[in-house]
Amino acid sequence: MQRPRQPLLVLAGALLALWLVLPLLPLLIWSFARGWRFPDLLPRQWSLHAWETVLSPRSGLLESLWLSLVVAVLATALSVAVGVPAGRALGLYRFRGKGAVELIILAPVIVPGIAVALGLHAVFLHLGLTNALAGVVLVHLIPTLPYMILVMAGIFANFDPAFEAQARSLGASPWQTFRHVTLPAIFPGVVVGALFAFLVSWGQYILTLMIGGGRIVTLPLLLFNFAAAGRNDLAGAIAVVYVLPGIVILLLTARQLSGSSAALGGLGRP
Repeated sequence: MQRPRQPLLVLAGALLALWLVLPLLPLLIWSFARGWRFPDLLPRQWSLHAWETVLSPRSGLLESLWLSLVVAVLATALSVAVGVPAGRALGLYRFRGKGAVELIILAPVIVPGIAVALGLHAVFLHLGLTNALAGVVLVHLIPTLPYMILVMAGIFANFDPAFEAQARSLGASPWQTFRHVTLPAIFPGVVVGALFAFLVSWGQYILTLMIGGGRIVTLPLLLFNFAAAGRNDLAGAIAVVYVLPGIVILLLTARQLSGSSAALGGLGRP
């Protein structure tokens, strides 16, 4: 009988985590460094000046952080509202032109971001949505929707509508059927899709700059401003704050990412 390879899996997981964390270490060091020059392996002087400056009201960090959260949450909510029914249509049904629809959905991911931003800027300008929060939220749907729709299409491709039919035959309303049958089955997929949507929106720079016109200053814009000015210490501190929400969300949703769902064939199993 072959012995389990759990120690190897633990070691592989630890190495993967180390590989993902290593690029963040220089940012953390920069945030506490008072000058860090080659060929020094570590800074010669340490200071909390960068954090004191970043956390002060004049840095604009708190405003940008709050604005980034608002934009990402709204874009994620809209992506879920559109992506779930669209993913159901793509995953459950066969129809003429389905391949073309999937290609159109993938187009924003394939086309370079700067080209998308330049094309949308003229449209949003005519609609009066530039330099406004609403315009930034709507333009973030361009890169977030493909991930949400494709994740949900994969979930619904393994979903059995017969369970919904059984619930309806027993007198459940459409809302009760969705709440007690469909949603528990697809919930892990919704979490994964929403996670992708949030992180993609959280990291948008070009679209936010073009549509926001520099007035909607999210965290990526603030980070780039300090990095372009050569303030590596301040940029490092902001970068640490910038990556924290993604790490927290990943930890909170790790169980959903690894769990089973009814849509994936787990209905009826513990």
